[in-house]
Amino acid sequence: MATLHITAGIIGYLVGSIPFGLVFARAFGLGNLREIGSGNIGATNVLRTGNKPAAFLTLVFDIGKGGAVALAVEYFIPGVHAELAAGFWAVMGHNFPVWLRFRGGKGVATTIGVLLATAWPVGLAVIATWLMVAAITRYSSLAALVALGAAPAFSYFLAPPQHIILSALLAVLVWARHHDNIRRLAKGEETKIGKKSAKPD
Repeated sequence: MATLHITAGIIGYLVGSIPFGLVFARAFGLGNLREIGSGNIGATNVLRTGNKPAAFLTLVFDIGKGGAVALAVEYFIPGVHAELAAGFWAVMGHNFPVWLRFRGGKGVATTIGVLLATAWPVGLAVIATWLMVAAITRYSSLAALVALGAAPAFSYFLAPPQHIILSALLAVLVWARHHDNIRRLAKGEETKIGKKSAKPD
């Protein structure tokens, strides 16, 4: 069983480390995403180029890679919860891709994809929470922090016990990756949705 989980983790990491933001930025002729905005590889930074289709595709594929690898592992390695390991390491791959010297994104979209694939009621609850907090506060980062912070509670009520561990680990990871956003939120300096800022997020 340990070997299956390790194999699933390796597969998850490799799939998760595909930098779709860089791929679509280059495909759309938007330049080097590392030199735009925050330099992150996620959809939020792609949106700073002003190209909404590229940002949308990045979002879809970042969600998709987390969900797809978890579903594929569950199909080919059933019954041992290896999809949970694959999902966690897919997010790790997105955040710390070896191809980019371990400088990746913040993992929100990929985390949502993993949650949708491994316990879809939890994933939908997280999305609903994100939308509600974002609509009220206009802070994307705060919405992510609240939604993913609530994921373990959602898992407690809506998913099998082992899923609580996965959602808790992913929540800790997302919070750790948003340390700069938390600092700016505390100072009232965070950029709201729809507004441009020279400061990286």
